[in-house]
Amino acid sequence: MDTPQHSNRLIIEAKNLGMTYRLGKVEVHALRDVNFQVYEGEFVAVMGPSGCGKSTLLHLLGGLMRPTEGAILIDGVDIARLSDGERTTVRRNKVGFIFQRFNLLPTLTAQGNIELAKKIHGNGFMSEYGFDEITAMLGIRDRLEFRPPELSGGEQQRVAIARALINQPSIILADEPTGSLDSRNSLQVLRLMRDLNENLQQTIIMITHDPEAASMARRIVHMRDGQMYERPQMVFEPEFEGIV
Repeated sequence: MDTPQHSNRLIIEAKNLGMTYRLGKVEVHALRDVNFQVYEGEFVAVMGPSGCGKSTLLHLLGGLMRPTEGAILIDGVDIARLSDGERTTVRRNKVGFIFQRFNLLPTLTAQGNIELAKKIHGNGFMSEYGFDEITAMLGIRDRLEFRPPELSGGEQQRVAIARALINQPSIILADEPTGSLDSRNSLQVLRLMRDLNENLQQTIIMITHDPEAASMARRIVHMRDGQMYERPQMVFEPEFEGIV
């Protein structure tokens, strides 16, 4: 499988990143001296066991938390030095999140959940890939009037992906996006994410503990005990019995 070319523009850079929590008198080092670079158009999987620091890394990259050490540059701006309000603006304008638990509002329809992201952005902003194009690409055009409890897990995750895409963010951060799905829906969602990367050159960082999910990415990095390392790895196409 050929690896697509990404641009030479550095979109995310973590420098000597550290995150320490204090539990009573005990210090917990969630991240230790992490250095990490992502170029525009890459699809990167961050793998590691539970508790290795990968979720903390994702939250820091998305500006949800401030690190205790180091810098996080998004498009050359160190978000670790920004105020809470300024980091919120960066998240709103540059980052789309896809969560394991979907985080859809159960009282809104699928369309309402997607459009809410537009309203939060402000001024009715719409990406160059409009609502109709995104929902058609994700195969949910005929499910837009249904509420989340009426949708399958795979459909809910596709709605969540549409919500993440609707404002055309520079970066998609995916937190175990197939963790709540069965094998069939997992494969469909992973293929959609790879299509977004290949066809729209969407930059994606996905954390996962699943080697089959990570195999859909074009680059894999590993975390253990709060540290990151990278090694050459063969990327393969996952096989699921009975799925065509």
